[in-house]
Amino acid sequence: MKDVTKTFTIDEICALVEMTKRTVRYYIQKGLVDRPEGAGKGAFYRHAHLQQLLLIRKWKAAGLSLERIQDILSGEKDGDPGAKPVPPPLSRKRGEVEVWSHLHIADGIELHIEPRRAGLSPAQVRALFREVMELSNKISEEER
Repeated sequence: MKDVTKTFTIDEICALVEMTKRTVRYYIQKGLVDRPEGAGKGAFYRHAHLQQLLLIRKWKAAGLSLERIQDILSGEKDGDPGAKPVPPPLSRKRGEVEVWSHLHIADGIELHIEPRRAGLSPAQVRALFREVMELSNKISEEER
């Protein structure tokens, strides 16, 4: 069972999330992470800070920008705290480049995905494509 009462120094939390002190402090400044409790050298972090930083690290690894992460986190704070955060729709900016993945399933059938906007990792896109092809093959076989 997790010890949610444990506290961490800046050095400890940085080691746990594999981030520099500068990065953690920047995320706090941007409002992505709650401020530590206490002040100065006596400041400490709790399990909630650890969770916030791990979530940011996960979304950064998935290719989300800090602006997008901030949108997601602000949506989470406005809603039900127990609910799983649902990323709000991305607003597209003029001149922004999007890379789409296309899957040709059969004549007249294609699947188009913009993974970043869909919040999918490359592995998740590949898994989705595999499942769609398996389903398509199953439907084709049933018709014969």
